Amino acid sequence: MRRRLYFLVPDSARAGQVMNELLLARIDDHHIHVLAKEGTPLGDLPEARLWDRSDLKEAISHGWGVGALIGALGGLVALGIPALHQLPAGALFAAAVLIGMAFGAWVSGMIGVSLPNRELKAFLPGVEKGALLMIVDVPKERVEEIQQRVRSQHPEVEFGGVEPHLPVFP
Repeated sequence: MRRRLYFLVPDSARAGQVMNELLLARIDDHHIHVLAKEGTPLGDLPEARLWDRSDLKEAISHGWGVGALIGALGGLVALGIPALHQLPAGALFAAAVLIGMAFGAWVSGMIGVSLPNRELKAFLPGVEKGALLMIVDVPKERVEEIQQRVRSQHPEVEFGGVEPHLPVFP
């Protein structure tokens, strides 16, 4: 299980130093992401993924649920249509729910990809002023160690907190 740490770094040069510090602490570079104002040169710093910087994850999870409900209602309505009685009722209902889930996830995902991540809202003013947000995923037993290491080596870096739960798959 991992936890997500947020560090607001004043500039890309210091972000590179923090990145090196994290690599020395054996944090793999694919667990480090940097969010910066558009047009900011990142050099070798790993840019935040779409999954991290947009509200895509949240939108898809909501869309799935709403789509399943709408699909279930559509499936119940379809069961009342006499022309569809030739199909097995269970298969018709399951297909309606699955189609509703897929459609709901797709539509809400299209909306969510254009919205900023809600979890990053507090950091966006700093990013707009030119700071870089480093998003670091660490094993939960190393949270305090990594936080202290960055603080001791880079006092100018602002620690932004810990996200309590990080899903396994992204």
